[in-house]
Amino acid sequence: MKGNKLDHSLSLAKPDVTDFSATQKAAIAIGLIGLFILALAFLNTQFPNRTLFLCLALGLITLGTILYSNSIYKNKTEGIKNDGVWFKSVSSRGFWAWSIGIILTLFYIVLYFYPEYLGLAANGENNTGLISLFDPLSKLLSGNPASQWFVYGTLYTLAILIFGYKFLLKYRHSRYQQLRTFSVMFFQLGFAFLIPEFMSRLNESPNYNLPYYDLKSIWPLNYYLFDSWSVNGFLSSGTLGLALLIFGVLSIFVITPILTYKYGKRWYCSWVCGCGGLAETAGDPFRHLSSKKLAAWKLERWLIYTVLVFSIIMTTAVVYSYLGNDTSKYWLTKDVFLLGVGILLTLVFALTMLFKRHELGKDAKFGAIGFFVIIATLIILHFTSSTDHIFLIKSSSLRSAYGFYIGSIFSGVIGTGFYPIFGSRVWCRFGCPMAAILGFQQRLFSKFRITTNGGQCISCGNCSTYCEMGIDVRAYAQKGENIVRSSCVGCGICSAVCPRGVLKLENDSMKGRINPNEILLGNDVDLMTLVNKN
Repeated sequence: MKGNKLDHSLSLAKPDVTDFSATQKAAIAIGLIGLFILALAFLNTQFPNRTLFLCLALGLITLGTILYSNSIYKNKTEGIKNDGVWFKSVSSRGFWAWSIGIILTLFYIVLYFYPEYLGLAANGENNTGLISLFDPLSKLLSGNPASQWFVYGTLYTLAILIFGYKFLLKYRHSRYQQLRTFSVMFFQLGFAFLIPEFMSRLNESPNYNLPYYDLKSIWPLNYYLFDSWSVNGFLSSGTLGLALLIFGVLSIFVITPILTYKYGKRWYCSWVCGCGGLAETAGDPFRHLSSKKLAAWKLERWLIYTVLVFSIIMTTAVVYSYLGNDTSKYWLTKDVFLLGVGILLTLVFALTMLFKRHELGKDAKFGAIGFFVIIATLIILHFTSSTDHIFLIKSSSLRSAYGFYIGSIFSGVIGTGFYPIFGSRVWCRFGCPMAAILGFQQRLFSKFRITTNGGQCISCGNCSTYCEMGIDVRAYAQKGENIVRSSCVGCGICSAVCPRGVLKLENDSMKGRINPNEILLGNDVDLMTLVNKN
């Protein structure tokens, strides 16, 4: 901005975005002061009033982010342009990108595996360090001292809220982006942060023993839903606990398929999910780093469905481990449970192959491999399990390994720590089993598609550049072909950054949802017949 006027410069040689204004420098300084207070707490500084310094730290971080966001986006015209993302070190895998990536990764490693370095108390002692700074807020909400997960949840929620504000300013020309950003902010603050803390308050009553439960987290993303301690907690909490357990089961088999059929996987991945919420807000500056290479797409297809197969097997094994064979004690015995899982998977596989194999193409072969791997594993499970061993491995160790590899390493350390290097949707694209299930449903029977108008496409490449899921959107747009991809989360950024209005997110009928891949030439088809037909 020059004076009080909007900056209309289209220069790419030396974009103004590479220079910090006085306001931006002040905003960065304010935010860094807030981070410095958290760093002092990490170093076990004894603050005279922890409530005051916690409010000061979080308040300064929030204020700095707001001032910086206002300075950047309020002074620009609406609409998305090339804002010099490849001129910034932090968003072009430069020094600051690697520095932030390393710091985030180290933080996650300490958070998950060495919380004592954050000040987590042991054996009934008082918290120290960074965790103790959050004790006042934790006691206000749940009545309990803070844990490393409370610190993480607070910072996670704050990041979505303050960077959500930045996102709202940047995409203020798009009503769709405004609505879905408010949605992820609401669900993260209410369902993921506040409600679990209030549920902890309920547990002060002897009538409740509710698990620390994020209501919007659905299996297999919520991989601990069917652990014995979780199920026992629900069943011992009366009507409310039973209702929450039933809701969790219905979310898997009823709610999720219906919503995905109507709206695609975007209803969850871009409007509800906390992982997606952080990727869309705090991770937005890194979305263009997502690889569009064919090798990355092949790795994505193999890896995400391998994680899904692993999740199904582990969940089945975990439930199997605490069931019994005595029909007088268990209405659901081990044998009945395994048989039920096998029948359900066989039914899904058979229906898919019967009605949708022509749309899957070569993927049908990979689906068959995954199906037979699971069935073979269930048979092995039946013959190798004992009272406390599954697959000849101690059941507690197996459950710990499941949470370690899926919940900690992939979704936490890699999924978020690698934002500045591999883009903002590493976990969603390569590892999330929930995304795999929703993508499978979206590809086969959802009404959702992104329609394209190839005649208007100028091949600028904005859509492909800003697709965080690595989809070459331009290739579809140039052919006028509908975009129906398992990996598409329906964020709509491709449409928001298109200067010609080529792309449109729609929920329409199933007819004509998937177009042929070939480019139609004038001498290959009667164009008027095609137009009248459509």
